[in-house]
Amino acid sequence: MTATDSTGRAEPVNWDRLAARSRTVRRAKATGIYAFLIAVSVPIVLPYFWLVTIAFSAKTGVAETHVLWRSVIVLVPTMIGFWAAAMLARSRAQRWAGIALVAVAGLVAFLLLVGPSLHLENFIFLVEPDFASVLRSKVGTVSGAVQFPNVWHAFGNSILLAGTQTVIVVTVASLAAYYLSRFDFPGRGSMLRSLLVLHAFPVLTLIVPLFLLLYYIGLLDSLFGVILVLVAFELPFAIFIMKGFFDAVPWDIEMSALTDGASRRQAFLKVVLPQATNGILAISVFTFIRGWEEYIFVFTFLIRNTNWTMSLYMFYVREDVMGVDYGVVSAVGVFYLVPSLLLYMAAQRYLLQMSVGGVKG
Repeated sequence: MTATDSTGRAEPVNWDRLAARSRTVRRAKATGIYAFLIAVSVPIVLPYFWLVTIAFSAKTGVAETHVLWRSVIVLVPTMIGFWAAAMLARSRAQRWAGIALVAVAGLVAFLLLVGPSLHLENFIFLVEPDFASVLRSKVGTVSGAVQFPNVWHAFGNSILLAGTQTVIVVTVASLAAYYLSRFDFPGRGSMLRSLLVLHAFPVLTLIVPLFLLLYYIGLLDSLFGVILVLVAFELPFAIFIMKGFFDAVPWDIEMSALTDGASRRQAFLKVVLPQATNGILAISVFTFIRGWEEYIFVFTFLIRNTNWTMSLYMFYVREDVMGVDYGVVSAVGVFYLVPSLLLYMAAQRYLLQMSVGGVKG
């Protein structure tokens, strides 16, 4: 192939120069993208990194700032090293080898600079049910202090609340969304619009009416009462999302099952529902995380410490009259964060598909 210059003469194309220019442009774009990602990631990652560092290094009642800054000295160069390894690699094998090398170097630097200050004393609440009394004894006797339940009891309450809420929401949302997707009835459009309005409604304005309602029906200071409230607020969004997934299932497939003799229930359970599994998993994860991190309603409607969830447990650890113990508060925060973080990491793909399903709907 040839190119024409200004005088009209044909010149051969220099493919090597074009390839070099293309690589330069591609690397410049990638450098800008990675630089932007690092710039916006540091303010997000740094608080969590500090949380973990304080949890494993702070002494009773004291957060050692020099440990934090040493951790930052390791964290920032490590993130830049990951970027450089991804940028300079010419193949996938080189990229992963570079990332592994940077990770090992960062780990070694962290152990050398921060390792001597690390300990597990702040996780005393995992093995000592009355850990607050142990900590209070180090700072003097405090009257009127909060009586803490066993952290595993609070953990179980959180699992019960989030799990039960998830089962109810997934079951009701699947049935309601299927009906809205497959049947045309008067007021169907208005009902769909009302679902979005209900989801956007500010729930804090209903705190007092809900408190009185739960009191009069005998569900105040009950986990089941909180579960019903959370289900009522989570259902509209879950129905809207599931409808998008059911809309994506072709009607011809369900009609074929009905033609072959299947009942409507059998067609729903054996043909339609399996094709909406990603949507079910997505709203399950979303609803579980929402219940796991719930604070406003459990703080308002739960009174006895036997009904505490992990969010209430962490609140009272922070607010205890013995004074703020940064190490223990951070350790409880890490313990509280790990389950939801693991669940979110395992279900990232389904959460993305939930967004796609909502757009389709």
